[in-house]
Amino acid sequence: MAITVVGSVAYDSVETPAGRRERCLGGAATYFALAASFFCDVRVIAVVGDDFGPDQEAVFKAHNIDTRGIEHAPGKSFFWEGSYLENLNEAKTCSTELNVFAAFEPKIPDAYRDSDFLFLANIDPVLQKRVRDSMPGVKLVAGDTMNYWIKDYRAALEQMLKGLDILLINDTETRMIAGNKNLVQAARAVMALGPRFLVVKHGEYGATLFHASDPKCKSAEGRAFRAPALPLEEVVDPTGAGDSFAGGFFGYLAAQQELTPGAFRRAMFYGGVMGSFACQRFGTERLQQLSRPEIDARFQVFRELTHLD
Repeated sequence: MAITVVGSVAYDSVETPAGRRERCLGGAATYFALAASFFCDVRVIAVVGDDFGPDQEAVFKAHNIDTRGIEHAPGKSFFWEGSYLENLNEAKTCSTELNVFAAFEPKIPDAYRDSDFLFLANIDPVLQKRVRDSMPGVKLVAGDTMNYWIKDYRAALEQMLKGLDILLINDTETRMIAGNKNLVQAARAVMALGPRFLVVKHGEYGATLFHASDPKCKSAEGRAFRAPALPLEEVVDPTGAGDSFAGGFFGYLAAQQELTPGAFRRAMFYGGVMGSFACQRFGTERLQQLSRPEIDARFQVFRELTHLD
């Protein structure tokens, strides 16, 4: 099984109480791909500039990630600078330079068209829908969005949501889409727009999976499942934790022969595992050094957190 992910491959400069790093390898597609690569084959569609070289390419190759869909364009790669000095749960954006990403037009290699799973990372919903429509044979489609698209691109967002099986967003974005402060009611309203499953991320408080009756998951109408977050002694850099959660969650699902309710619940835990590892170093450093035994060991810790007896 293989996942194709379309999104950003970028550089981040980040400042947190733990220190500062300049031009870390980042981007939603990067975090997602590295996290998902521990579970299945991953293919990336993105655009980078002249500043993306052999060292950055080697990070993907070391995890057997297919980079034939990464376009190299003249100019600089997407760049973001942020600070977590005021609040570790929310970044303060200091600078955003779209650079070559401003003209990004996703191009799907022919070798990617047999992908079974598709993840639409946080980009323009028009582009997300275009990629989705170009890959009608995928078995399961998941995606992400943010407040910018929700607020100013509502019509395009709603068209994109119709093509999703799973939407992964945070609780603020869920309420924003629905126009409802009650999370359960808001989740129901979001799923009515298209996604059969909604994963609501709560940051350091875990995540909730909402789902209605669906042939792809033998579950009862209106069921929900809450997965905790692992208490970490030190959070070095929260950047990319949500994208890493998505990679662990969707990567685990892609590796399963059957999408049962149990598979979805375990996927929520593996998402939390990958998000927790991402927070422990700057940028993608921890994900680059990670091993599958470490992932499975932390999964057991997550399981123990939820055992009543």
